[in-house]
Amino acid sequence: MIIEALIAVTFVSALVVFVAPRQHAGELAAVLSLLPVVGSLYMWSQFDATGNALLGGSIAFETQFTWLTLGGLDLNWYVGVDGISLPLVVLTTVLTTLAIISAWTPITSRQSQFYGLMLFMEANLLGVFTALDFFVWFIFWEAVLVPMYFLIGVWGGPRRKYAAIKFFVYTNIASLVMFIGFIALVFGLGDSVSSLGLPEISQALRAGELGGYGALDAATLKLVAFVAMFLGFAVKVPVAPLHTWLPDAHVEAPTPVSVMLAGVLLKMGTYALLRFNFTMMPDVAQALVVPIAVIAVVSVIYGAILALAQQDLKRIVAYSSVSSMGYVILGLIAYTTYGVGGATFQMVAHGLISGLMFMAVGVIYNTTHTRMVGDMSGMADRMPVTSGIFVAGAFGYMGLPLMAGFAAEFFIFMGAFESTVHSAMPLFTAAAMFGIVIVAGYLLFAMQRTLFGPFRFDGDYEVTEAAFHDVAPLAVLLVLVIALGVAPDIFFEMIQQAVNPILETGGGA
Repeated sequence: MIIEALIAVTFVSALVVFVAPRQHAGELAAVLSLLPVVGSLYMWSQFDATGNALLGGSIAFETQFTWLTLGGLDLNWYVGVDGISLPLVVLTTVLTTLAIISAWTPITSRQSQFYGLMLFMEANLLGVFTALDFFVWFIFWEAVLVPMYFLIGVWGGPRRKYAAIKFFVYTNIASLVMFIGFIALVFGLGDSVSSLGLPEISQALRAGELGGYGALDAATLKLVAFVAMFLGFAVKVPVAPLHTWLPDAHVEAPTPVSVMLAGVLLKMGTYALLRFNFTMMPDVAQALVVPIAVIAVVSVIYGAILALAQQDLKRIVAYSSVSSMGYVILGLIAYTTYGVGGATFQMVAHGLISGLMFMAVGVIYNTTHTRMVGDMSGMADRMPVTSGIFVAGAFGYMGLPLMAGFAAEFFIFMGAFESTVHSAMPLFTAAAMFGIVIVAGYLLFAMQRTLFGPFRFDGDYEVTEAAFHDVAPLAVLLVLVIALGVAPDIFFEMIQQAVNPILETGGGA
């Protein structure tokens, strides 16, 4: 019952903080957020499951009981983790605590409500990564949107309402499209399934038990459902050209919210693609390998080029997320152990590195009240610690060896190059690798202009090193990025065990 305890404690913590005096809400939220961190680390230390939770593998910390029966289908409370979901659970708890601490300086109004919503969002994110019944999973999936909408719309920048509404509309429509696709599969399976349990549905689909529905035969229904679900999840990832909500949301959101958005919420999309599309329907995914690989490469290159054209530090990091998520899609479609495993590892690595970059930009903004590259230079002279961590995080983004980003991209490229799903995969991989060059270009440009050279600041604020509580989360994230780069088997071994069963019906090595 540890998963239930983890989610319940986080929900209760959110309620406690929501009604706490605003003067102490931040400190209280940080302390209470350590409880899920301890719980997730305990789960990691005790984890002994093997295989994939959806494909008959053992499930760690599993709980299942019937909740409702609707239309002949059992709706179960069904939770558990495997080697794919547990790393994301740990990422969620750690990043939430650090994001809360990073909010102590910029959040100066309605603190109780802000930190309460952050914890409420964390509880629902934990539900997304642990739920194994579609009904339960979808409730958590949709519930995440609510706190994020208010966090952007209330505490965001001048165009916060526009950004919040755009975020909500895009992701809600995407959820509807995805929901229709999945329910169509359930109708097509008919009496082959007795519940909305993801393992049962996944194994029925892979066993070929899908029938036709309405005017659609089984093959057409499967293709239509795959495309609908892919589009729904692709908005959340996001991939080009479905990414236009992301820069507005990042720019207007307060820094701690951007940290959670890039670090965890985007991973909901890639996690769902892996769980639903690439695990349940590998035959359709491999049949569509060329268009999916094209989407991946376009996202990598286009996102990097857009980042290169920006003058706002936050927009640079936001567009770089589109590029990084393209690598995840490329790894998934490779259908090799290192490809899919590397894509899962990249979810964690990017969560840490993007969180580090957004926090560093936020610390600079707290001091200078500007994010524009042209408004400042030589910041390393006045903010040496923050600037040093920013540089280290940027090199992590570029794939510097012994950092998590390098390990993730190395796994993905190795898996994609050896993929046998299509003869053109090495060409797609080579094209995607060019994105690293562009990443280096825009990050080096931004650092050279803002951090180095003679000190210049077009503002009236005194520029000094940030407070300890602003720099400490940056340092923790940097240590974690290096730790995963030096010892990727902290997570990668369990990821491989969960990924291998996905590949048994075909794909690469």
